[in-house]
Amino acid sequence: MMDAIPDAPPLRHERRPFRRIMGKIGDRMPKGLYARALIIIIAPMVLLQSVVTFVFLERHWQTVTRRLSTVTVQNINMLIDLNRTYALEADAETLSRLAEQNLGLRIRFAPGEELPPVRSKPFFDLLDSTLSDELTRQIGRPFWIDTVGRSNLVDIRIKLENSVLHVLARRSQTYASNSQIFLLWMVGTSLVLLTVAILFLRNQIKPILRLSEAAESFGKGRPPPDDFRPRGAREVRQAAHAFIEMRDRIERHVEQRTIMLAGVSHDLRTVLTRFKLQLALFEETPELEAMRADVDEMQAMLEDYMAFAKGDAGEEIVRADIGEILNEVKSQAHGTKNIGIEIKEAPLVVPVRRHAFKRAVANLINNAARFAERVNVSAAKHNGALTVEVEDDGPGIPEAEREHVFRPFYRLDHARTDSGSTGLGLAIARDIARIHGGDIALSRSPLGGLKAVLKVPV
Repeated sequence: MMDAIPDAPPLRHERRPFRRIMGKIGDRMPKGLYARALIIIIAPMVLLQSVVTFVFLERHWQTVTRRLSTVTVQNINMLIDLNRTYALEADAETLSRLAEQNLGLRIRFAPGEELPPVRSKPFFDLLDSTLSDELTRQIGRPFWIDTVGRSNLVDIRIKLENSVLHVLARRSQTYASNSQIFLLWMVGTSLVLLTVAILFLRNQIKPILRLSEAAESFGKGRPPPDDFRPRGAREVRQAAHAFIEMRDRIERHVEQRTIMLAGVSHDLRTVLTRFKLQLALFEETPELEAMRADVDEMQAMLEDYMAFAKGDAGEEIVRADIGEILNEVKSQAHGTKNIGIEIKEAPLVVPVRRHAFKRAVANLINNAARFAERVNVSAAKHNGALTVEVEDDGPGIPEAEREHVFRPFYRLDHARTDSGSTGLGLAIARDIARIHGGDIALSRSPLGGLKAVLKVPV
């Protein structure tokens, strides 16, 4: 039988390093749309110019430089042959004059002179390497060149039989010197295009930022900016129109629900008022007191139901002193009076719906005071958010139940359950916090009981 072929390892194990590397790159990339759009514009531009520059330097620049160097070396080789044929002093002067007039080369013969010591070649000098290759290929004599000593001349020295030929050639004769102009134009046009792109991109990003601000304000329960209107590209305008329509539908829905609940509340209060008037006509008996207590409990439950259903979303936002609100709640709290209030950086004045916010804080404090002997309340503003922490030393809430207690009418079966509660206190508090754009989180308190943290952006 043939041996079984082992299964190949899963590809996901091989891709993990790649995903890890890409994840690290993604973490270092900018998160904003403006910065990412700039990268989208700049990256192709830099890549394109890099390719163009490489092609220019590798093909055009190097080819032109090699051809110029070839022509210059051919002229020098011709002068050496003429000097060998007409080796007279007068002829050497004539040769020097003709070379300068017709070839643009300044030559001089130095009898008995030796070449200077050889020095290392510049690593990135294209002219030095190209000119050296041509001198070796065409002339084949010892030589010495200096391509960096003078700014606009190239010094070439060639060892002849009894002398050294000095040649001074213009750099433009041996080197494609217009590359700087090309690079300058390339960089200049790139900067101009990049500036224009940045200006246009800012105008395209601004409507998106305005839409984000309007959505954030609406999420916090605040009116949108007065100057907000659909602007920018067609897609951004469509998104802005969709946001405005959504906002109007939500506001109409809340308004209709509030009007309906106000009517229901008025009708039910009317019935309860008639109950109270009818009970007032009967003689005082223990059964009558029990009926009155039931009516009062029904009225309290009705108020809680209406408050939860309305959510106090119609209240205007005002700048309120949080310390003053907490002190009012403390003076009205039932149960234990051992409530500590700590305000950091007082006075702490922030924009909130005052009555709704007071109700949310009161629900948290009363919930803690109902089951604990000691309650600590602290408020602070940090990183653009208002945080109110309520800690107690009561029985607390199990971790598995901390999210469930925010459900309407949900009650626990342990010591923190109160028979007089409607099960709406925490639900109303979270609803008000979310109307402000925030939330409430529960955890274990250092005091041993429950810690409730109300956090809303301001």
